[in-house]
Amino acid sequence: MQAKTLLKEHVSKIASLTDEEFDYFFSHFKPETFKKGQSIITEGQEVDKEYFVIDGCLKAFFVNDEVKMYILQFAMPTWWASDYAALYNNTKATINVDCVSDTEILSLSNSDREKICSELHQAEHFFRWRTNRGYVAAQKRLLSFMNNDTKTRYEELLALYPALYNTVPKHLIAAYLGVSRETLSRLYHSSK
Repeated sequence: MQAKTLLKEHVSKIASLTDEEFDYFFSHFKPETFKKGQSIITEGQEVDKEYFVIDGCLKAFFVNDEVKMYILQFAMPTWWASDYAALYNNTKATINVDCVSDTEILSLSNSDREKICSELHQAEHFFRWRTNRGYVAAQKRLLSFMNNDTKTRYEELLALYPALYNTVPKHLIAAYLGVSRETLSRLYHSSK
């Protein structure tokens, strides 16, 4: 089973679970599939799950009052996505999560995550590490937006996630960088 193997490899980089503990851990996840363009989380809805990507790509985004899209995150295989503010604070979603491509995920409810964390110390360790890593990545991205020009942010994105450029449509990469599609095209051609 690909999903179980991928999750086990992902978790075992950080936490040491016995086979029995991992089977119990995995039993709390629900496999789901979504089509390209399908929404997983819509602004204003209740959020009670987070999603581990097995195959495909998700995007977490916000659309402002002027109908401009801002992409907060892409999630490719072994990445996680949700509206974490809504998930952890038991509030309604303020962002959207949908599928950039056909996507296979494992969903984990907030209550199941809390349950396995209270029962398995290594699971709690894994989720704490993952949350900390996400916070650090968000902080680095914010600092990059405040300190770097568009070209530098573009080059950082390509260096960190080279597969993203071939997986994600260019207008979405532009929305992630906060630039127009035309600006992205100029950056792409100038970096060749």
